[in-house]
Amino acid sequence: MDNAPDYVIEMLHITKEFPGIKANDDITLQLRRGEIHALLGENGAGKSTLMSVLFGLYQPEAGVIKKDGKEVQINDPNDATALHIGMVHQHFKLIDVFTVLDNIILGAEDTRYGFLSRRAAREKVLALSDRYGLKVDLDAKIEDITVGMQQRVEILKMLYRDNEVLIFDEPTAVLTPQEIEELMEIMRGLTREGKSILFISHKLNEIMEVSDRVTVLRKGRYVGTVDTATTTQEELSRMMVGRPVQLVVEKGPARPAEPVLKVEDLRVPSRLYKHDAVKNVSFTARAGEIVCIAGIDGNGQTDLVYALTGLEKPSGGKITLCGHDITHAPIRDRSDAGMSHIPEDRHKHGLILDFTLEQNLVLQRFEEPQFQRHGFIRFDETRKYAEKLIEQFDVRSGQGPVTIARSMSGGNQQKAIVAREIDRDKPLIVAVQPTRGLDVGAIEYIHGELVKLRDEGKAVLLVSLELEEVMNLSDRILVMYEGEIVGEFDPRQTTVEELGLYMAGAKRQEVTQA
Repeated sequence: MDNAPDYVIEMLHITKEFPGIKANDDITLQLRRGEIHALLGENGAGKSTLMSVLFGLYQPEAGVIKKDGKEVQINDPNDATALHIGMVHQHFKLIDVFTVLDNIILGAEDTRYGFLSRRAAREKVLALSDRYGLKVDLDAKIEDITVGMQQRVEILKMLYRDNEVLIFDEPTAVLTPQEIEELMEIMRGLTREGKSILFISHKLNEIMEVSDRVTVLRKGRYVGTVDTATTTQEELSRMMVGRPVQLVVEKGPARPAEPVLKVEDLRVPSRLYKHDAVKNVSFTARAGEIVCIAGIDGNGQTDLVYALTGLEKPSGGKITLCGHDITHAPIRDRSDAGMSHIPEDRHKHGLILDFTLEQNLVLQRFEEPQFQRHGFIRFDETRKYAEKLIEQFDVRSGQGPVTIARSMSGGNQQKAIVAREIDRDKPLIVAVQPTRGLDVGAIEYIHGELVKLRDEGKAVLLVSLELEEVMNLSDRILVMYEGEIVGEFDPRQTTVEELGLYMAGAKRQEVTQA
């Protein structure tokens, strides 16, 4: 008996159903004390659902959960917290108008004589952020900090509650390569202190690097658990997708033609500080090429994209799209002039979460003759179009076109946005983190679609924090650092290490933009 593994959490024969879909079908997962256990599977395979059952957000139809060998009932997240189980969700649970500190202590306030003891809370949070290298501005409001920083706030929230079982749901989807390295180190440090980690991810290289064991789910069912040390990325992707996956983008050389997007001396004010977030940026994106803006999160890429797409007003400079000056044009006019946009924040700017999938797929197109007649929406055409896109892009949802967007998995929400924007067939597609939170099968497909758009003579402006994606997909790479473009590179003639130096501000070129 002494040799039996010491399981801190056991989820035995868990079944969870939603309308039209068995999200978890008799799944067993066992987490050893002090290990990093990865949970791998395609979008909609049931990973987040299984973790939400453990965290008390859902009640299973069947199965039992054991903590330290004893059966427990987890009715809600408060029960999970009492059992020292914490979770960082894929879509953060933060209050935008509260400060970082208030978000961390919310629900776990330290009070003295009925008054909130902020000083003690602040000291505890500062000690945790120092210890784990999670630097954040405690007095900044959530709405003013980058997504990468919000991720750190979520982790600090867990640590503040002294949790010993930590669930990370797609924790690296929004982080830069450097931040991912830091997070991996943080995770290793946590397990050295006896904490146990469940780590949901699609990224095979991260799983290989940081996990001890991997459990693979496919379409809601358990496929198997393997030791990371004795498996390969190819084997894991085959277990996950059920077929071999092409892990490298295949594309011929680009044939750039006339400029589609021209940006001249663009300045964009910072939402947080008094200075400009984007400082005199100039570049061109031509028909038939994929231009990538690379950089560490928070160096002005988001503000640049907001100015290009009409979400933010520039304070100077000029934006030209297909020969039209769109510097101050409304969003609808930019769309009509030839721009598609896959946004960074799929919930805030990509979907109306309480609309159905089919309504979301025709959001910008409902006034086109195909979808309306005399001001009335043609529901039969909308349905037909939605079904075509759902099949073409393999968007998985419980009830097909009538599924409410909010109820879909994050990866399938992303696929829906990508499907809609690619199918709009515009001369320019601005793709911000297009494969964020997607599995290898979906990434393979979307990379292929972006290359196809390029080869059809469209201009693709890719904004990505994934260096692998940047190197694989781009024809030209522009590196942004502190609101400026500090280097232009040909991916065939540079290295990840060189890009990293420019992204960190250690090197810069005098860039003369063509």
